[in-house]
Amino acid sequence: MLPASRVAAAVPSAWQSPLPQQGGVAELSQWWQKQGDPLLLSLIEAAQIASPGVSQALQRISQARATQAQANAALFPGISAQASAGRGVSQPSIPSATTVQAGLMASWELDLVGANRAVSDAASAQIQSTQAQWHDARVSVAAEAANLYFSWLQCRQLHTLARYDADSQQETVRLTDLSASAGFTSPSQAGLARAAAAESRSHLSQQAAQCDVNIKALVALTAMGEEDLRKQLQSAAKTADALMPPAVARVPADTLAQRPDVFAAEKNVHVAAAAVGNAMAQRLPRLSLNGSIGAMRVSSGGLDQDLSTWSFGPLALSMPIYDAGQREAAQAASQAAYQTAVLSYQATVRQAVREVEETLVQLQSLQAREQDALLVQQSFKAALAGAQARFKQGLASGLELQEARRAAWTADGAVLGLQLQRKLAWVTLYRALGGGFEPAKP
Repeated sequence: MLPASRVAAAVPSAWQSPLPQQGGVAELSQWWQKQGDPLLLSLIEAAQIASPGVSQALQRISQARATQAQANAALFPGISAQASAGRGVSQPSIPSATTVQAGLMASWELDLVGANRAVSDAASAQIQSTQAQWHDARVSVAAEAANLYFSWLQCRQLHTLARYDADSQQETVRLTDLSASAGFTSPSQAGLARAAAAESRSHLSQQAAQCDVNIKALVALTAMGEEDLRKQLQSAAKTADALMPPAVARVPADTLAQRPDVFAAEKNVHVAAAAVGNAMAQRLPRLSLNGSIGAMRVSSGGLDQDLSTWSFGPLALSMPIYDAGQREAAQAASQAAYQTAVLSYQATVRQAVREVEETLVQLQSLQAREQDALLVQQSFKAALAGAQARFKQGLASGLELQEARRAAWTADGAVLGLQLQRKLAWVTLYRALGGGFEPAKP
C-alpha cells in the first residue's frame, strides 16, 4: 500500500499569546517597502544579490527543473534515427554497389505500475520544495541586513549619548579639581571623578568600535564598498523610526501555510512517498514496446533494389524473480526515509508554532518594559529640568547638574536599547510568519 503523500500535523486552533493586531498575511510580501526607508531596501537587495545561500538555492531550483524534465521524458516514447551510406565490392564477381540506408527506432516502457509516474511526481514536488527554500534564504538574508542596519542606527544614537557622558564626566573632573583645590572636596573624591571620566572615555571608544563592527558586517553581507556604504549611512535618518508591525493571522494554520520551511518539509514528504511508490514498482512486472522503420536502397550494375523494412515489437514483459533481496531492501530503505520525512515535517510545524508564540511573548514583554522605561525617562528629564532651574538660581552646584544630566542620558540609552530589541523582535516575527511566502506563486 502506498504511503500518504500528505500527512496531518498537530496545529493549535488559536494562538495562546496575544496578537499585536489583526490582518492578512499577504501584506508581508511588501512589508519592507511599507517601512518607507529606501536605504533599507537598497541594503536588502544588495545583500540578497551577494548572498551565496540565495544563489545556491536558485541553482538548486535549476537542478530540480532539469531532474523533472528527465523524469517526464521517461513517460513518453524514445525515438532515435540513424543514416549511413557506403560503396564497395562484396564479392570479386559482383560489380561494386552503393548502399544507402536510413531508419527510425522507437522504444517505450509502458508505465503500467506507475514507477515512472512516481518519479515524475517526486520531481515536481522537489521543484516546489526548492522554490520555498529559495524564498526562505532570501527572507533570512533580508532579516540579517535589517538587523545590522537597525543595530547601526541605534549604535549611532548610543555613541552620541556616550560622547555626552564622556564630556560631562570631564566637566565633573574639572569642577571636582577646583573644589579639591579650595579644600571643599577630598583628593580621593577628585581621584574617583577622574576614574569615572576614564571609564566613560573607554565606553565611548567601545561604542565607536561597535558601530564600525556593524558597518564591517554590512560590507561583508552586501558586497558594497565600505566608503560608499558609509556615505549612504551618513545620509540615513538621524533616528530609527518605529517599524510598522507585520500582520499576524488569527488562525495558526493560516500562518503555517505561509511558512516556506513548513511547505518545503511537506513537499519532502511527497517526494519520499513517491520514492516508496517507485521502489514498490521495481518489484512488479514491467512492459516495454519497441519498433523500427528502415529505408534501404542498393545500387549495383545499373540496378536499384529497395530493401526497406519495418518491425513492430517485441512487446516484452520482464518480471523480477530473484535479486538476493535488493529490491526489498530498497523498498524498506525508502519507507524508512518516508517516516523520517514525516517526523521532520511534524517537528517543523511544531517549531514554527513555537517561534511565533515565543516572539509574541517577547513583544508583549518588550512593550511593557518600554512603557516603564519611558516613565523612567520622563522622570529623569523632569529631575534634570529641576536641577537646571536650581543651578540658574544658584541653589545647585555644577556637580549636581552633571549628575542629573548623566542620569537622564542613561534613561535615554535604556529606552533606545528596548526600542532596538523591539525592532529586532518585529523582524523575527516577520521571519516566523514566513516573510510573505505564497505557495501559489512560483
